[in-house]
Amino acid sequence: MSEPLIQIEPLSSPRGGCQGKNINYHEGTFCHPASAADVQQLGLPYSPATGSPEFDWELPPDWEEIILRGMKERLEKYRSFRLFMDSCVRCGVCMDKCPIYIGSSNPKNTPVLRGELMRAVYRYYFAPGGRHFPGITRGKPLRKETLRQWFYYFYQCTECRRCAVYCPVGIDTAEITMIGRELLGLVGIHAGSVMKPAANSWRTGNSLGKNPDEIRQALDSAADELEQITGVRVEVPVDRKGAEILFLTPSADLFCKPHRYTLLGYLALFHQIGLDYTFSTIAAEGSNPGLYSSHELAQRLGAPIYEEARRLGVQWILGGEGGHMWRTIHQYLLTMNGPAGFLRTPESALTGTRFEHASAAGALHICEFSADLLHHGKLPLDASRNHRWTVTYHDSCHPARSMGMLEEPRTILRHAAERFVEMPVNTIRENTLCCGAGGGLDAEENFEYRMRCGYPRAMAVKTVKEESGVNLLACICATDKVSLPVLLDYWVGDVAVAGVHELLGNALVLRGEKLRTTDLRGQPLR
Repeated sequence: MSEPLIQIEPLSSPRGGCQGKNINYHEGTFCHPASAADVQQLGLPYSPATGSPEFDWELPPDWEEIILRGMKERLEKYRSFRLFMDSCVRCGVCMDKCPIYIGSSNPKNTPVLRGELMRAVYRYYFAPGGRHFPGITRGKPLRKETLRQWFYYFYQCTECRRCAVYCPVGIDTAEITMIGRELLGLVGIHAGSVMKPAANSWRTGNSLGKNPDEIRQALDSAADELEQITGVRVEVPVDRKGAEILFLTPSADLFCKPHRYTLLGYLALFHQIGLDYTFSTIAAEGSNPGLYSSHELAQRLGAPIYEEARRLGVQWILGGEGGHMWRTIHQYLLTMNGPAGFLRTPESALTGTRFEHASAAGALHICEFSADLLHHGKLPLDASRNHRWTVTYHDSCHPARSMGMLEEPRTILRHAAERFVEMPVNTIRENTLCCGAGGGLDAEENFEYRMRCGYPRAMAVKTVKEESGVNLLACICATDKVSLPVLLDYWVGDVAVAGVHELLGNALVLRGEKLRTTDLRGQPLR
């Protein structure tokens, strides 16, 4: 007998509507504060929290001064922050584009009103006449209740940036969320779902907290699995100096499912083309949980990538299927941890293609690399090995909206699968919907929130399941691969989740392989 599903009931709007001061706390819809051990390991301020769900933090005596000084510094440092504080016209276009609002019906969980929590403080302290005419400027003084609301709502924003696609004045609410979390961190308020992987990354170089021996063992066992399936023994280089390429991927690819099947696809691909590469046990994490806490922490956790590339003497970096990993690499890594002049422009030895757009950071996405190989006819594929799957594709938020990674995954899927179906046009590409767990919010305690936020994506999958028989959702994000199986089990049923390179690995005909009877999951091909 299957386990009964948790029942999710309709939520009412907060008391007082969108202008109310109170929060409708509801178990399963908010993150818990971080532990002292995780925060202190990172050397960050920590304020103990008492009471639940209406947390009361033991704040430093000068907490108001700390927050306002931090806000002033960021207004001066980040031109976009001041622009976003001044330019919102409260038109509401973003409201029904936000998957959190669609799932919760809470008007404060909309980009415009979540931003207003910050703008009210900005207008009171930093806008002309703010303190003297708060009724006109709509400014509000900083109170402890303000921090409660910031914690509750800024840690319910997944930073998916869908609102930014539709905003007529170009406001990116994810940037406001990032600043809000950063200001909370200055007075010791953090979410456990962000601080735990961040502390692991700081201690071990990966968000799962695995040591170098465990990294090596995971890669060795992956080679064993691949040999059992294909009959081909692949070598997995680790910490090899002088390799051309450092391969960087989320640590979940080594230890979690369905991520691990994607890892097997990588290994098969690299063996087939004779790629000169290495893994690293030091830079063993492509993801950067610091991005969901502060710019400073993101910089610290991103530092090992270039440091290890330099130590190993590689020429460029190839990155695996990651979500915010690629927002960090594409938009922040070079500024925070560069320059990367010791790396050269990524270039495919098989096709001769120079990926000039990746020259600054010296890092290339594996979907771009593999799509180029397919374009030049360099990979022998048997798409019938994915015959049991009717595939659709979920555009992971960060690769799609932050770097325009739209066509390359589809190119791979159309080559590797016999049947590929798109979801409704307003739910894909730049308009893609969130998995419900981005922004560092993939936590057990906010299960109901994640199911609500992911509901719009689940309904898009349900549409193509009913209309076209879709039974597999492909994606290129580690968080998606964790959250989407749970989401689809709850709302849809009988739809699996896979990485794009798992399907490519299934279809890839390796030199010297035995007669294949199973796919990379060990399931019969027919």
